[in-house]
Amino acid sequence: MNQRGAIDNPPRGEWLSAAEASRALGVKRETLYAYASRGLVRSAAASGGRRARLYHKDDVDRLKARSLARSGHAAVAAGALRWGEPVLETRIGTISDEGPRYRGRLAIELATSAASFEDICALLWGLPVAPLESERFGVSVASLRALLRPNAEPFDGMLVAAAAFAAAEPRGEPIEIARARAPSLVRRLVAACALPRGAEAVTASLEAGGTARALLVALGGRTTKASVAAIDEALVLSADHELNASTFSARVAASAQASLAASITAALCALSGPLHGAATARVEAFVAEVDRPERAAEIVAGRLERGESVPGYGHPLYPDGDPRGARLIEVARKIAPKARAVRILTAVTSAMALAARERPTIDVGLVALAGALGLGRGSPLAIFASGRLAGLVAHALEQREAGFMLRPRARYVGV
Repeated sequence: MNQRGAIDNPPRGEWLSAAEASRALGVKRETLYAYASRGLVRSAAASGGRRARLYHKDDVDRLKARSLARSGHAAVAAGALRWGEPVLETRIGTISDEGPRYRGRLAIELATSAASFEDICALLWGLPVAPLESERFGVSVASLRALLRPNAEPFDGMLVAAAAFAAAEPRGEPIEIARARAPSLVRRLVAACALPRGAEAVTASLEAGGTARALLVALGGRTTKASVAAIDEALVLSADHELNASTFSARVAASAQASLAASITAALCALSGPLHGAATARVEAFVAEVDRPERAAEIVAGRLERGESVPGYGHPLYPDGDPRGARLIEVARKIAPKARAVRILTAVTSAMALAARERPTIDVGLVALAGALGLGRGSPLAIFASGRLAGLVAHALEQREAGFMLRPRARYVGV
């Protein structure tokens, strides 16, 4: 894009002329212009002194898919489950170009205004602000630790504890009981991140004041005022992201009237996948591969030339960049600008902006923040999962209130 805001030599396949966009949508040009004015389709002036405008192909395709899905086209409706149209109604949150919104309030604004994780839980759950605390863990720490692999990470502790909590609770709990158990369940799951470090660490996390501080204790981090505030921001920004894989898993389980702990266990299993929450592990591995900031441009160029992706960059829902990632990198740079991971990811981010015009996701931001705070391997996933507990509980409770079971149909394509 040049200094006048016009696009010079637009990338092939990314932008369409007005005639091409109108034809793809099956609408008149006047309708296309109306879509653009409402922000449904991004447009930009073409270069060369012409008054013509270009329209972003991704937005045109998305609008077309929505129209066809609403018309009942089976193939397109099935495709809507792949970064497509919503399949459920919710009052909890949505996604905008500025990032997620929690009950209409922008997550970035909540995070930067010093809202605590407890505030967000109250907002998403529709309950009065109350401390998230638990006097006891509820299951044997020694027994759970025996199930962990020798090099277990904090999230492994959360996952095995969630299953244990679900097994220890009676099935078919009323929704009133689920609501009452939510604060204690979240706090115990956060403390479970300390399981690889032993019983004393779990107890210390349970006794810490506030969820952000409790998580830092569980991860073996320093609980300074700045570090607690930074973790609180990360938890707030991770709290909800509409109908992602883990949230949908929680809602499916809750729709069958599974207990709250069982619904959260289903969600955490989905979150463990490398295409979801565990994407942070791929970013951590890439930081180790780059090794030094001076190598960032070379490593990025090599990957792109080989047709390989750079983990943690580019988000299907944020064509202009994930604001959560940008914010967490900013926080990390304020805390420890000379930290190795911060310097490497800052260099990688610059290289990706120049070479691929892709910006960092929240996964990159979490790895940068963990590096700035001196936290160990696997801490970014633990932070993400702890924050997401707020939204998972909210969605599980909302689905219970909806009172119907989620049971999509399959379109058979076999012989």
